[in-house]
Amino acid sequence: MDKHTAQQRIEQLSKELDVHNHSYYVLDAPTISDFEFDKLLEELIALEKQFPEFLSANSPSQRVGGAVTKVFNSVKHKDPMLSLSNSYSVEDMLDFDRKVQEGLGYHTNDLFGGANVNYVCELKFDGLSIGLTYVNGELQQAITRGDGVQGDDVTTNAKTIKSIPLKLKGNYPANFEIRGEIFLPRPAFDAINKEREEIGEAPLANPRNAASGTMKMQDSSVVASRKLDCYLYYLLGEEVPFSSHYDNMQAAKSWGFKISHHAKRFSSIQEVLEFINYWDKERLNLPFDIDGIVIKVDDYKQQLQLGFTAKSPRWAIAYKFKAEQVSTPLLDILYQVGRTGNITPVAVLEPVPLGGTTVKRASLHNADIIEKLDVRLGDHVFVEKGGEIIPKIVGVDLTKRKPESEKVIYATLCPECHTPLKRNEGEANHFCPNESGCGPQVKGKMEHFVSRRAMNIDSLGAETIEQLYAAGLVKNMADLYDLKKEQLLPLERMAEKSAQNLIDGLQASKQVPFERVLYAIGIRHVGETTAKKIAKKVKTLDVLLNSSKEELLAIDEVGEIIAESIANYFSDEKNKEIISRLRIAGLQFELSEEQQLAGSEKLKGLTFVISGVFNNHSRDQLKEMIEFHGGKNSGSISGKTSYLLAGDNMGPEKLKKAQSLGVKIISEDDFVAMLAN
Repeated sequence: MDKHTAQQRIEQLSKELDVHNHSYYVLDAPTISDFEFDKLLEELIALEKQFPEFLSANSPSQRVGGAVTKVFNSVKHKDPMLSLSNSYSVEDMLDFDRKVQEGLGYHTNDLFGGANVNYVCELKFDGLSIGLTYVNGELQQAITRGDGVQGDDVTTNAKTIKSIPLKLKGNYPANFEIRGEIFLPRPAFDAINKEREEIGEAPLANPRNAASGTMKMQDSSVVASRKLDCYLYYLLGEEVPFSSHYDNMQAAKSWGFKISHHAKRFSSIQEVLEFINYWDKERLNLPFDIDGIVIKVDDYKQQLQLGFTAKSPRWAIAYKFKAEQVSTPLLDILYQVGRTGNITPVAVLEPVPLGGTTVKRASLHNADIIEKLDVRLGDHVFVEKGGEIIPKIVGVDLTKRKPESEKVIYATLCPECHTPLKRNEGEANHFCPNESGCGPQVKGKMEHFVSRRAMNIDSLGAETIEQLYAAGLVKNMADLYDLKKEQLLPLERMAEKSAQNLIDGLQASKQVPFERVLYAIGIRHVGETTAKKIAKKVKTLDVLLNSSKEELLAIDEVGEIIAESIANYFSDEKNKEIISRLRIAGLQFELSEEQQLAGSEKLKGLTFVISGVFNNHSRDQLKEMIEFHGGKNSGSISGKTSYLLAGDNMGPEKLKKAQSLGVKIISEDDFVAMLAN
């Protein structure tokens, strides 16, 4: 076949496959068999390999995956992806309607509002929010929600989702963004778990977490195999065709997007409430999970008039369904040990269907919760899913309690090492103090030590640590740096390359900065942010070791409990020995020269409150800049606040309070100028 003929055939096959993909995954009306589709796709892939100059970035062949993404770059959203305010009752919805009507200048005494506003009701899909950018009808970029200001670029993985069009049809704008939700349909989720159980792997917890985790996988071919789906529900751009949200969604449907046919437009809040009631019952019959209904003002001009708060639009709200609740017998209470020694009581239940899954266990949190609920073995307990994910016991059916039932006596010994449990004054949890001899703690500390936000040793995960611990090769985090490749090779699934990767990963971790090492060693109550504050203040581990309790308390975010925890950690001889060995291994126990010289005290003694959306910096970046120059961040305005750093759409209550207290209000430009001066 000559080049010209090949190019024509590739273009023809691409168009055919795009049409068939749309028919199958968007319209749910396939026009050819899977076998015929696969044959066309195989022909296209073969031609693109033979004539790579005709391979398009958005070819249907790219949906099978295969590309590997090592790093997901963080990208700032052109328009922030704000979260929605939540409502849980009819009263909340009537209040929302009242505020909308009044915000638009309409006043009515009618309980159900007037007929001045059209609302669009959409199912609230339970998955991963995504923003898709199209330029000249082709998918250019896919960005996750992230923190709302910036997210991760997952374009390569998004291309494997068959319901996301790579090329559009019809009369679409030249440049726009469309947002929606990536989710894992229940049948696909169940099939994945069935396969995992057959090969001895732990099942995935729930479709929402599975969808989110899948989109961050490095191998796009694995993403393709998961059969994710995507509904779109929000259009942004300067050239959108209509001034109505609903009409724009119907237009987007004609361009090739998967728009839910369940979305409806209503002219009264009464119709909205009827829609909510209908789906509260019918949601369990859907092949995917929803956790509520999203209600939006339809008219864009009215949306603009209503505006935004600092965190959410005033023209939209999410009605959250109440968690489904069931009753089932409590068979037993087990006690699990976490990496810091915290004990978590877990209820063993008679299996019961709840929210589309079979629940066998539920958290009881701590001794106080057991006492408060007065839960007893043999009781019929009420179980619901908090946030539709984690089962929890919320009460007891006392009408079914047996007369001979007895109060639960909380465990006094560690279930793993049988050490007497402790509970510090002011803390909710009991804990096992045997840090160095309790298996789950030892392994948990090592898993935390190697985790991404700590030492970030990719080649060393929980399964490998379990193997190393079982083989007697490691008993603490310092032992990891004594490992030799020849010790690793006899282990199951440990080939030459994987053994070398593990050794290389340990070697590379010696460059991890001091603040992350401090977080990694796992001092109780010292989280990532606190570790950064401490490292910045003390600059070296030796200074921290010799700090008095008063000196520790002077560090921002270090209170009595944290100061005592740090002192206890470094007074333990076993911990001292581990630290000494880690120092000998070459870990960073002081800030680099650059870090020590960096920063200033320009903002020393000043307290800032940040509110709103900013043009050139994210809120996290502004907070880091404040801390970097010696200032302090606060979440609320008080008489001690020095400045309110105000962005667009800031909260009116914060503005009002700042003005009443005489707090100086500055802009992003003012703040940058303050640092420059």
